Amino acid sequence: MATNILVADEDTHFFGDVCKNFDYAAQFTKHDAGLLDQIKSCNSVYRFRFPIRRGNGFEVIDAWRVEHSHHQSPTKGGIRYSEMVNEDEVMALAALMTYKCAIVNVPFGGAKGGIKINPKNYTVSELENITRRYTVELIKKNFIGPSIDVPAPDYGSGEREMSWIADTYATMNPGQLDAMGAVTGKPIALHGIAGRREATGRGVAIAIRECVSFGEDMQKIGLLPGLAGKKVIVQGLGNVGYYSAKFLAEFGALIVGLCEFEGAIYNEDGLDIEAVFQHRKATGSILGYAGAKKEFKNTMEGLEQPCDILVPAALENQITEDNIRNIQAKIIAEGANGPTSPEAEAIFYANGGIIIPDMYANAGGVTVSYFEWLKNLSHVAFGRMNRRFEENSNLNLVNMVEGITGTSLTPMQRSTIIKGASELELVNSGLEDTMIRSYHEIRETYKSNPAIGTLRSAAMVGAINKIAVSYQNLGIWP
Repeated sequence: MATNILVADEDTHFFGDVCKNFDYAAQFTKHDAGLLDQIKSCNSVYRFRFPIRRGNGFEVIDAWRVEHSHHQSPTKGGIRYSEMVNEDEVMALAALMTYKCAIVNVPFGGAKGGIKINPKNYTVSELENITRRYTVELIKKNFIGPSIDVPAPDYGSGEREMSWIADTYATMNPGQLDAMGAVTGKPIALHGIAGRREATGRGVAIAIRECVSFGEDMQKIGLLPGLAGKKVIVQGLGNVGYYSAKFLAEFGALIVGLCEFEGAIYNEDGLDIEAVFQHRKATGSILGYAGAKKEFKNTMEGLEQPCDILVPAALENQITEDNIRNIQAKIIAEGANGPTSPEAEAIFYANGGIIIPDMYANAGGVTVSYFEWLKNLSHVAFGRMNRRFEENSNLNLVNMVEGITGTSLTPMQRSTIIKGASELELVNSGLEDTMIRSYHEIRETYKSNPAIGTLRSAAMVGAINKIAVSYQNLGIWP
């Protein structure tokens, strides 16, 4: 089905903002204008509608799947379930996925999907029907497959929806050995991978930890290096926000504010993230939490409270020209996609702040999705082949050292040294290495040319250069 023209009342700025960032960064590269246009453009946009039965009648559902770039195969990107989904947003998110994968050296092209519904308004049975029908439509147009296009969870979707997609794809492709590789973010029991659920939030926390580790950079914005004692406000207590806050607290930061759609809470002495999560689970709201010293019914007021680091981990366009001057943070770490408008970013940098861009900061999810995809293609869990061998080798080494030195280790010391890596430990190690290496690449680009101006532009420059090389290797451009 051909791409439909956007209706007049849709918000169409997001893809334009991404393209503006691209165009600005492109001037710091030396690639052919035609190649740059190819990298920037969305290759395939599939907009479709399908009916579902509700009660005694029918409802027509609007949906999209966008494949932004085929410089690498398969393409990769989540599926968003939201009433606010539109074609422009899905195109923008697909483009960000292309650049994100390049930034963290994951060999995928970028893609994204969207279903225009509010999941809260549907029964589980209706959601399953919608998800399976969406998958069938993708199969019919060859927009899904382990070597074609691999969806994943996004806002409004999760492991349950991915399991429905996996089952539908496998049913429609009997005998395909790699069918489970057609989607990632699946439950562990359905060939998912340990650590995927918390991967995006963990990646955000690692990105922040790496950013604040450079004393030279922190001195310029009036902060001491290191996360210890840094005051953090997190917007969004969903999957990304919750795990970002959890791991930042484990790294030594102080979570002083939490914001959700129903309002915000604040305590300069710190909030217990797990206690707040359980309170919201029990009451349906973060408001009324006993450990909060301040609460606000307007969530945007929560973003404007005193802190060192602000983590917007909800939706796009949360920090704009209208409220950026009220933000007191020195660092904004974008856990969500596109939470800061270009105008707001320019003002924030002019006032001496740093923004850790979404293209890098929230790339933990696609990084671990890549590991899951590899696991599905190899049909072997990470650590299964070598864990016991490593433990036996380490045990022999410990016994030898004890025999030579005449000393004995405590049981805890022995178990720590002998232990082989589990799948979760290997996944977390790979994620941490990816986030650290990628930040260093971005920072080196940023430092190499002061005119680049921002970490976002530096990340985009690196992404453009890597994607250009891929196209050149395909023989399309000399």
